[in-house]
Amino acid sequence: MKLGIIAKPLEENFQKAKTMGLDFIELCVNEGDNVEKFYENRRCLRKWKEEYVVEIGSIGRWKSHRINQSGEVIKEELENCFKLIDVASELGCNNFVAGCNYIEELSYYANCCAAIEFYSRLIEYGKPKGVKISSVNCRKENFVHHAKAWEMIHGHLADLGIKYDPSHSYYDGGDYLQETLDWGHRFEHVHLKGSLMVNGVRVDDPPAGLDQTDWASFVSLLRLKGYTGGLSIEPHSTVYKGELERKGTLYTINYMNQILLRD
Repeated sequence: MKLGIIAKPLEENFQKAKTMGLDFIELCVNEGDNVEKFYENRRCLRKWKEEYVVEIGSIGRWKSHRINQSGEVIKEELENCFKLIDVASELGCNNFVAGCNYIEELSYYANCCAAIEFYSRLIEYGKPKGVKISSVNCRKENFVHHAKAWEMIHGHLADLGIKYDPSHSYYDGGDYLQETLDWGHRFEHVHLKGSLMVNGVRVDDPPAGLDQTDWASFVSLLRLKGYTGGLSIEPHSTVYKGELERKGTLYTINYMNQILLRD
């Protein structure tokens, strides 16, 4: 397994990742971000990747609506995803992740059919370019985040992977270890985001290793399921900011290197 971090597409972040001994950075081009600008910047990304010998482990897009009120795939958003898949392919990144929104006016079956159509289009576009497509288990503007949806959608699409973050399941009252045991064979990318709850209330997302997640058991289950992909650190705390965030990230790196049995 490789260790990386979510970061903005800036040269300084490639340099920081190299200094911290990380294998890759993950790039997120979310709703509100300029997809065209990101696409035009792909040559710089390639230059920095090669100069600092830091891979791009995943490119993702969160919080965008992919399905309209009629249950049809939104053409403009599909084109945005295609452009991001193009960038991933050019940069040797074999993983693109995206969620799919739920339309309340439609049945669950109709929503699953719409999601299958959306992901099918991405898989068809990404496969000849060497880019694997994964759903996300984030709950924001996305319903493809648990076993019920996976059974329907991933059960139909054998080539669709899962980007997994144990914190999303934990905060939602799920069992991330059971989900990993049952579905870890479909995981293509993993986020390392800490989680902290008191009396069932989310308090903060401290650095991984300083939280309540059983990371040792989680990583052991990933090994059991044959996972060899990326583990992407996601700094997300409201408390660990500035110098404290830097130290927290270094703590997570050292902590995960021990769990991964890396020298």
